[in-house]
Amino acid sequence: MKARNIFLLVLLIIVADQSLKIWVKTHMPLSHPADFYRDPVSPYDNGIKLLGDKAQIYFVENEGMAWGWKFGGSWGKMALTLFRLVAVVFGVYYIQTIIKKKYHPGFIICAGLIFAGALGNLLDSMFYGLIFERSSYDHVARIFPHQGYTTFLHGRVVDMLYFPIIKTHYPQWMPFVGGDDFEFFSPVFNIADASISVGVIAILLFQKKFFHKEPGQESSGLEANTAKVDAVQA
Repeated sequence: MKARNIFLLVLLIIVADQSLKIWVKTHMPLSHPADFYRDPVSPYDNGIKLLGDKAQIYFVENEGMAWGWKFGGSWGKMALTLFRLVAVVFGVYYIQTIIKKKYHPGFIICAGLIFAGALGNLLDSMFYGLIFERSSYDHVARIFPHQGYTTFLHGRVVDMLYFPIIKTHYPQWMPFVGGDDFEFFSPVFNIADASISVGVIAILLFQKKFFHKEPGQESSGLEANTAKVDAVQA
C-alpha cells in the first residue's frame, strides 16, 4: 500500500465532508426539534427528504463528542479540540509507520478512514467559529463575516445526515425497554463520523484477516531464532 493512495483517500473524504458541511451551514437554518405528535417520522423541522422518510438532511450543531456528549463548558470544549488535534498528529505518524511495516492493505485503509474522519471534525472545531456567523432557527449563516460566532478551537461540529432505516417497537416482554420505540439509525451524523464508524467496524469484523500471520512467517521467525542460538553456541 502506497502512502499516496492513503493521502488521496483522506483528501477525498475531507473534501466531501467539508463541502457538504459548508453547503448545509450556508444554505440551511438550524433545524428545530420537531413536535413528535405533529411529525412522528422526523426529529427536526427545516429538513430535506432525499428518499422519503429513510434518508433526510437536517442542520444540527454538535458542541461536544459523539452523541452530543459535552463536559466542562468552554474549557472542556477546548480540551476536546486539543485532544482531537493530538490524535490527528499521532495518526499521521501511525499511518506512516504501518505503511513502512507493510501491514495488511485493508487495515491501512481502515486507519486512513478513521484518520480522515477525525481530521474532518477537527477542522470544524478549530476554524468554523472563526469563519462563520452564528446560525439560528431563522437565520442562515454567512461564511467569512467580519466576526465569527466564537473563538479559535471552540467551533461546533456540523451534523446533517439522518437515516431512520428501521422504526419499530421493542417487544413487550423485554425488561426495562418493552414497548418503547426502537429506531435504527437514530443519530444525526456527518461524513466524517461515517468514515470513523466504517473504519472501526471493518477492523472489528476483519481483524483475524488483517492481523493473520502466514505459517511461513512464523516458521521463518523460528528458524531465525534457532540460527542465532546456534551462532552463539558456536
